[in-house]
Amino acid sequence: MLAQQIGTVLKVVPVNPAGELEPAAIAAAITPRTRLCAFGHVSNALGSVNPVAEIVRLARAAGAKVLLDGAQAVAHGGVDVQALDCDFYAFSGHKLYGPTGIGVLYGKRELLAAMPPYQGGGDMIKTVSFDAPSTRPAAQIRGRHPAYRRRDRAGAAIRYFLSLDLAGALAHENALLEHATRRAAEVPGLRLIGTARHKAAVMSFLIDGTHPQDLGVLLDSQGIAIRTGHHCAMPVMQRFGIPGTARASFAFYNTHDEIERFFAALDKARRMLV
Repeated sequence: MLAQQIGTVLKVVPVNPAGELEPAAIAAAITPRTRLCAFGHVSNALGSVNPVAEIVRLARAAGAKVLLDGAQAVAHGGVDVQALDCDFYAFSGHKLYGPTGIGVLYGKRELLAAMPPYQGGGDMIKTVSFDAPSTRPAAQIRGRHPAYRRRDRAGAAIRYFLSLDLAGALAHENALLEHATRRAAEVPGLRLIGTARHKAAVMSFLIDGTHPQDLGVLLDSQGIAIRTGHHCAMPVMQRFGIPGTARASFAFYNTHDEIERFFAALDKARRMLV
């Protein structure tokens, strides 16, 4: 949108066949004229964990700022924005087991202090005066968890998530992904889309002779919930020459038994369709 408005040049870094951003391709895209490097921390469509440290290093050398989309990363292990050294970090509430319609944009204090709001008015206002206009509290930014008595605008979901053993949760999710990846290799005609060396617990796949949406419907009828389609990542699908994928996502609350149930249901669906 900014490119359309003021002529900003938008450069797209390609991914390799495994769904990875390669350092050489990133380096080729960043020049002294680069002002902002905007990347996904983790690909929602492929699960690839992008090389944030390398991106930040190259951006700093060029004098550019870094914005990370952390929607898919924030719930898969702890995110430390200071360690990442990104300038901005954005994520949505529902990816962190909270309500829909709300999100967070983190920015370094000195940058936010230098950036006046670009837009105001409309539904964001509770009261208007010349002295102190105020915003209204929306239902989506309030939540309650039994462990916390008071309401908190930061959201009960975030507090709950931070109360977990995040390192243990991440290790468990990685074990689930390894389990699922091994089982996927045993399914006739199954092709994984996105085989990066570093992945979050996301497994996107296709099965020869079937449509992802048909798989989703048949799995749903067996009590298995997956996502199907282009996952709002149509350029990624175009890169791999496919209309979409079936995507299974695993979290700390899933179990190895559920992985086996998933593949039993998938086998049944495959036999019905092929």
